[in-house]
Amino acid sequence: MRFQIRQATPADTETISDFNFRMALETEERELDRAVLTNGVRSVLKDASKGVYYVAENGSEVVGQLMLTYEWSDWRNGNFWWIQSVYVKPEYRRQGIFKSLYNHVEQLARGSMQVCGLRLYVERHNARAQETYQQLGMRRTVYEMFEIDFVLGGTGR
Repeated sequence: MRFQIRQATPADTETISDFNFRMALETEERELDRAVLTNGVRSVLKDASKGVYYVAENGSEVVGQLMLTYEWSDWRNGNFWWIQSVYVKPEYRRQGIFKSLYNHVEQLARGSMQVCGLRLYVERHNARAQETYQQLGMRRTVYEMFEIDFVLGGTGR
């Protein structure tokens, strides 16, 4: 099956928001506030400096997505593109949709002199996703991730 990859537009807001809601529930057992989530998606779609979404379509149906955000590396004098908000509809999994999205993004990154690499984070126990990323040539880093989450971390603002 062949999928078309394209940059998301504001018309994709509801689909992307729904996919993000489902992904958080599936991977972290978190039920996100849909209004906050939708506003966050709209913010990205209106302001490319925050990130960009790419979607995979089967005909006119959006069946998968990923988002890129940016991290400046002074060590490399370039941006890492962070892959986030990965979701593929369950009935379309294991059909190469994420691979198509990833390959599209990797090709764009390699074609840009400002991009020094791709990164992503994955749930520690999500072995299937980790295997997929390794098959695409990504490798585990030496870094651990730490955070203080003022919104979802329960501490409030």
